[in-house]
Amino acid sequence: MYETVRIERDARGVATLWLDRAEKHNALSARMIAELHEAARELGADKSVRVVILAAEGRTFCAGGDLGWMREQFEADPETRAKEAGKLAYMLQALNTLPKPLIARVHGNAFGGGLGLISVCDVAVGAEAVQMALTETRLGLIPATIGPYVAARMGEAKARRVFMSGRRFEAAEAVQLDLLARAVPQDALDQAIEDEVAPYLDCAPEAVVQAKNLLRRLGPRIDAEVIEDTIEALSACWAGEEAQAGIAAFFEKRTPPWKGDG
Repeated sequence: MYETVRIERDARGVATLWLDRAEKHNALSARMIAELHEAARELGADKSVRVVILAAEGRTFCAGGDLGWMREQFEADPETRAKEAGKLAYMLQALNTLPKPLIARVHGNAFGGGLGLISVCDVAVGAEAVQMALTETRLGLIPATIGPYVAARMGEAKARRVFMSGRRFEAAEAVQLDLLARAVPQDALDQAIEDEVAPYLDCAPEAVVQAKNLLRRLGPRIDAEVIEDTIEALSACWAGEEAQAGIAAFFEKRTPPWKGDG
């Protein structure tokens, strides 16, 4: 059924949603975006599932948006660009509103959209060696559709430290930024995830769903109006000269025009 993700379930009602595009560092292609959205619907509707773990195969948790997919948007008409941005935005919303606890197992590096995936989870635990960055501005883009979730997770003040600069930061700083709940040694990651899962299995499943729904209503507003605004912002950015220059420079392995010599 799926080509870029897979779902594993255990007898306790714990499902693991695997990003399964290791050869591409789990970059978010059009197909992966669609399959993540479908997987969110499937898991949300499955009454036997009580907890979902978001994990990834290969060395990298998620390298962000697939650059080939983004490059296609430069040649597309505005309507098509908006449609593709919308698919990304509403996939993130589907995971953010998944009616199950969603726990991120961040075993490897995460960039760009990968931080969006982490931010839509209810809790994220990462390995100490992990590095992260919101790399969009280095390519002439902006972290638009992931923005509401990153801002909700970090808060505006902390997000300002990394949202625009594109700089890398390590797991310890990700904890300070509230992006990760904990950073643990690689060999302790599975136990740390189990420690997050286990308490939910002692809770009434429907009460957990209702509590999560209530918290989403009490938290920052991320509704259709906000999402559509991010879609418009990303579509406009894709059409801009900087984005085209940045993506072209990446593929041609040359320095983008704005990069300083120092």
